[in-house]
Amino acid sequence: MPLIAAIPPVRGRRGRPEAVYAGRGYDHDKYRRQVRGKGITPVIARRSTEHGSGLGVHRWVIEQSIALLHWFRRLRIRWEIRDDIHEAFLSLACGIICWRRLASLSLLAL
Repeated sequence: MPLIAAIPPVRGRRGRPEAVYAGRGYDHDKYRRQVRGKGITPVIARRSTEHGSGLGVHRWVIEQSIALLHWFRRLRIRWEIRDDIHEAFLSLACGIICWRRLASLSLLAL
């Protein structure tokens, strides 16, 4: 719940996101009630169901982003003590990843 409380309002819309996606580790009626109490629809995989319930489509994007950031050795293991330096390297890595994606798309367009 602290994570949901820390989500900033979505631009262009009022309030919080419409749905929250979570893995099987959060499959408990207590969490579902708390999330619904905030006015958000919980989409949480059930423990007793088979895999392939459709949540992997959304999780894959996050896992791919983390994997792309792990290309940068400086981010894989955190060496910096100061948060601002680590955040600077994180921003730089995100910029490089975006540039590489845009460069590959522009080559495909030619």
